Amino acid sequence: MADSDDDWRVTLSVSQPQTGQAQPPPSLGQVEEDIRGQVGRDIGVGAGEAQIFLYAGTETAAGEAERVARDVLSQHGIPAESAVHRWHPIEEQWETPAVPMPQTEAEREAEHQRLVDAETAESRATGEAQWEVRVELGSHRQAVALARKLEGEGLAIVRRWKFLLVGASNEDEARELAGQISQQVPADAAVKVEMAGVGWPFPPS
Repeated sequence: MADSDDDWRVTLSVSQPQTGQAQPPPSLGQVEEDIRGQVGRDIGVGAGEAQIFLYAGTETAAGEAERVARDVLSQHGIPAESAVHRWHPIEEQWETPAVPMPQTEAEREAEHQRLVDAETAESRATGEAQWEVRVELGSHRQAVALARKLEGEGLAIVRRWKFLLVGASNEDEARELAGQISQQVPADAAVKVEMAGVGWPFPPS
């Protein structure tokens, strides 16, 4: 597979150190530091519960970082299983290298539409918004007035003091709503599009 500018991640799932070692096994944090010192500055290193993550810009760099990390783990007598993933910029999640990336504009548009359709279907199936528009206004009064106006348009609203959350079934719908709302609020208001973080009923009943 040819290298690209995509982000790559190696996940090393570590097991209990092998028995019979003369010295007590190092902590995962110590192992993480040892690996960070050997893979070089171009590789990002992180750790989770019984896992070490290596982040690289290319598949080749990810493979080399995996080799170095395995050598470090082997020196400490720590077995590990590894998995390699690549960041999918449209899906916005880690995928295996076997998942093809869209290469043309038409393919990217088709992939994006597939994702939007999937989000809409999940919203209808679960009855919950998948995306939201977060609006921060300058005063409580402004927030109340905007909430009433948007609710009158049939939108799903959650209001918290000077903040509004407006539900949407997919990312495209959320961005369209954000554009419309931006034209209705003062210039100092903050309007952001985010994945939904509240389990509100959607569409509104």
